[in-house]
Amino acid sequence: MIRKAVGLALASALSVQVSAATEIEWWHAMGGSLGEKVNEIAEGFNNSQDAYVVKPVFKGNYTETMTAAVAAFRAHQQPHVVQVFEVGTASMMAAKGAVYPTWKLMADAGVEFDPSDYLSSVTGYYTSNDGKMLSMPFNSSTPVLYYNKDALAKVGAEPPKTWEEIGQVGKKLIDAGYKCGFTTGWQSWVQLENFSARHDLPFATQNNGFGGTDTELVINSPAHVKHIAQLAEWQKSGIFSYGGRRSDSAPKFYSGECAMYMNSSASYSGVKGAVSDFEFGVSQLPYWKSMIDTPKNTIIGGATLWTLNGHDAEDYKGVAQFFSYLSSPEVQADWHQFTGYLPITYAAAELTRKQGFYEQNPGTDVAITQMTSGTPTANSKGLRLGNFVQIRDIINEELENVWSGKATAQDALDRAVERGNTLLRKFERSNG
Repeated sequence: MIRKAVGLALASALSVQVSAATEIEWWHAMGGSLGEKVNEIAEGFNNSQDAYVVKPVFKGNYTETMTAAVAAFRAHQQPHVVQVFEVGTASMMAAKGAVYPTWKLMADAGVEFDPSDYLSSVTGYYTSNDGKMLSMPFNSSTPVLYYNKDALAKVGAEPPKTWEEIGQVGKKLIDAGYKCGFTTGWQSWVQLENFSARHDLPFATQNNGFGGTDTELVINSPAHVKHIAQLAEWQKSGIFSYGGRRSDSAPKFYSGECAMYMNSSASYSGVKGAVSDFEFGVSQLPYWKSMIDTPKNTIIGGATLWTLNGHDAEDYKGVAQFFSYLSSPEVQADWHQFTGYLPITYAAAELTRKQGFYEQNPGTDVAITQMTSGTPTANSKGLRLGNFVQIRDIINEELENVWSGKATAQDALDRAVERGNTLLRKFERSNG
């Protein structure tokens, strides 16, 4: 009887302890194996202490997750943390009173936090004009060039570093019987947004939107037009082959139809799993030697974690501790190695190197080198444009008119600028 009473008392004490833990709700857009990894990260934090319990909740794709968070905030039922893709940054910043900036969260909670620990080319996208971090970087990627080692060896070519070399190698591949030289995923992100950053060219005025909402697109400059016009010419000859707006072109590379493929560094695991008939390599995104001697860093894609206002102060201490855990070298190195996303800290990258991952998986460090080889400029820091999701749709439409021969590069980019600026003015009126 005494033993039973003690057991009941212990069970009751444990129950009180569990119920006393503060729950932190984290809405995210990571499905499949990525979602399982997110659950693993949350479980690791939960097991590391007993004051807080992070509860990850999958809410659909990026757009669906952000839309759900906005609706929840209006209904006063918002989560503590929500994962938002990079093109939603301006919208999150414009949500008056909704966001608890990361720099302030960490300071208020008294949790050690040094922004210089994080990759500057990653944090630059998510900082205020005075350099303060607004959200916590989580899954960041940047475009790279994947290439078919066997195909390039067959035509006696090295991995091209410049666009001039892309054209030369592409012609050799076509002459050798290959159906296409290269293809690209996410054409707006790779061929215009990162093209601009790589060549230190503005994508929009007002420091690409960092300087204010009264910004205008400038992607119809002579340099942008020249680049898209050259891709259009290559499309006619087969050197370039368009395959879709997102990663729809991947099968062209997997099958060996196209010998080169430009897409996210986070595509590495997908490429590795899908390619079986040839060896592939990874190199940096090409640049036009005629436009710049030394290319700048590329900019990122992916998402960050935004903290939403409206919860108790004690809850936010838990969020700050979770962000600290999430940023630890061990957690970030594991996330980076499992997913292909960039590590968000220099320490995580160094730990990955010491663990021999880059040596065992050649090419997985290319993105980090490309992102950290120089100090980001106003043109390579990132983009902060309102209604950017819709603007990308417009750019995609206009580029497809170029690839199909329905419009010249100049006319298409002029229209993209005009239509995009209309959306920017709409955003400015609502949030200026």
